[in-house]
Amino acid sequence: MASGTRTWRAATEAALYGPGGFYRRPEGPAGHFRTSVHASPLYAGAVVELLRRVDAALGHPAELAFADVGAGRGELVTAVLDRCPAELAGRLRPYAVELADRPEDLDPRIEWTDAPPAGIEGLLFANEWLDNVPLDVAEADGAGTPRQVLVRPDGEELLGDPVAGEDADWLARWWPLEGAPPGSRAEIGHPRDAAWSKAVAGLRAGLAVAVDYAHERSSRPPFGTLTGFREGREVRPVPDGSCDITAHVALDACAGPGSSLISQREALRALGVDGTRPPLSLASTDPAAYVRALGTAGEAAELTAPGGLGAFGWLLQPVGLHFGLSGV
Repeated sequence: MASGTRTWRAATEAALYGPGGFYRRPEGPAGHFRTSVHASPLYAGAVVELLRRVDAALGHPAELAFADVGAGRGELVTAVLDRCPAELAGRLRPYAVELADRPEDLDPRIEWTDAPPAGIEGLLFANEWLDNVPLDVAEADGAGTPRQVLVRPDGEELLGDPVAGEDADWLARWWPLEGAPPGSRAEIGHPRDAAWSKAVAGLRAGLAVAVDYAHERSSRPPFGTLTGFREGREVRPVPDGSCDITAHVALDACAGPGSSLISQREALRALGVDGTRPPLSLASTDPAAYVRALGTAGEAAELTAPGGLGAFGWLLQPVGLHFGLSGV
């Protein structure tokens, strides 16, 4: 390996989660980009409805877990607690899974942990977590041979040795590069597969959901998706802790037995989030209600927009039960 270089996986791990890393900074992810959680309280409301359906499928257990994986500063789990019906909230055991320090003002009912909990029954929900699980990058050289992409602290890249072992096996199955045009790239996703499998293994019974920008084997992006974000703008990925480093997720590779893949648009509509505008007649009979309904419809439309947040993939993996978003 060339002096001063690391693999993208090692560089990203240090830049995001090491001392002074991007995700350990006080402002948290919300200071740099807007997720569905931050876009509208309708998102948390949809998660509460999903939690309610999981609770029913489990037969209303005495203790129901909700694990928010990649919790940021606890925004989603806090909103879910606030919106839960009293009876459900009384049985709920909420977890926030995050490597950063616990926020001082977080609801004391929320258990803050650095790893997904084990032996729970309920809903494990990972919103934009897997896209920040570090991975390596491969690029086809002039002969079409996939090679490891190495990176310097300033973001400059160079090609290393040919991809081998577990990395090569994953590429061959999920994102073939052998013989691809020079410069073709792939993100090697087996660390994410393993992270997801380990998180799901903590469910004794219930539903695990991963939500992320995603792609499938039949339509992988030819040059990959690795990028950076800082203060709401997409930037060049530089592994120095100054920006988020992220890549879309091969959710089809993560999917375990019995899983299903749908779009966020489909999922949220099934959970009651509808961007339909209120009837114009309401504006004359109850103008204030019309304005409120119009605002809600606008938020719902943003969450379900086909070219935006609605294009997120939802991976649903039930454990020990039959579950579908059309009901239980």
